[in-house]
Amino acid sequence: MKARRMEGAGRRLALLPVLAGLLAATAGCRVGDTEVVLNSDSKNEVFRIEDERCTLGEAKVFLANYQNIYGTAYGVDLWGHDFGGSSLEQYVKDLTVSQMAQMMSMDLLAKEQEISLTEEETARIEAAAEAYYDSLSEAELSYMGVDEADIRELYRQYGMANKLYASLTQGISGEVSDDEARVMEAQQIFVTSDENVKAVEEALAAETDFLSLAGTYNEAAETEITFGRGEMPAAVEEAAFALDPEEVSQAIETEDGTYFIKCVNNYDQELTDANKQKILERRRKEAFDDVYDAFVETLSSTFNEELWATVRVEVSEEIATDSFFEVYEEYCGR
Repeated sequence: MKARRMEGAGRRLALLPVLAGLLAATAGCRVGDTEVVLNSDSKNEVFRIEDERCTLGEAKVFLANYQNIYGTAYGVDLWGHDFGGSSLEQYVKDLTVSQMAQMMSMDLLAKEQEISLTEEETARIEAAAEAYYDSLSEAELSYMGVDEADIRELYRQYGMANKLYASLTQGISGEVSDDEARVMEAQQIFVTSDENVKAVEEALAAETDFLSLAGTYNEAAETEITFGRGEMPAAVEEAAFALDPEEVSQAIETEDGTYFIKCVNNYDQELTDANKQKILERRRKEAFDDVYDAFVETLSSTFNEELWATVRVEVSEEIATDSFFEVYEEYCGR
């Protein structure tokens, strides 16, 4: 088998952009608000949603990739760390079931919406499946218990999920105004007592350095901050966005305490541009959720809890695959 590994900082710690905001691990196993219930009739079926089923082998493909993507970050082996009682293994297992359940539900919704893959898209998926399958070692294939057809089906479902999302969000306006997305850099002093409010006001009137005052009086976790619309209390936002660079606000009273804000940069172009993309993705997700959430309410599902409980994460040098999503992006993401 050809070796295909991702090393160092290039390793992705997130899902593909289209699905990143949609798929999240849960404490239990749910498809929308539909409880996934115990089903021990099948020895090889982890769960079923309507007529779609997730086999143990298919689940292990995702599990193996997630354990290697999330188990090592920035050169640090997280499997040896204490997370205060929470289990990284359980997180990875929950993430596997959660993502696969939502991917399969999206595949069903795509069928209802009469969305299908083109011949070119199918050809790319088949090429991706072949490339990923050829990257797997004998040990990895033995652990997963899958063949190339299984990988091809996983990529087909993943491709359908991406295409469904694109279809349901294509009408969303790509225009986000500079004012809506505006992000500013500032310094803050937050105090909760009238005595400290008075002390800060007097010191600022005497032109005391703002950062020096913050070191003495600021009760917030940070002094240097960046924020956009809707991220600070309304009164703070209104006053802060009216400041010019180097200007300091008057005392701004809120329910929790009093703020003093110094404007460092009232319009950070780079952060504003990045925030525009975040706002656009949020709009798209909201549009998608309107359709998706209503659909999943209609689905029936079963979960083989007994089988899934027996599965353990195999942390070893022999099970090192982490490129399932990268290979999809390479062949199908353009």
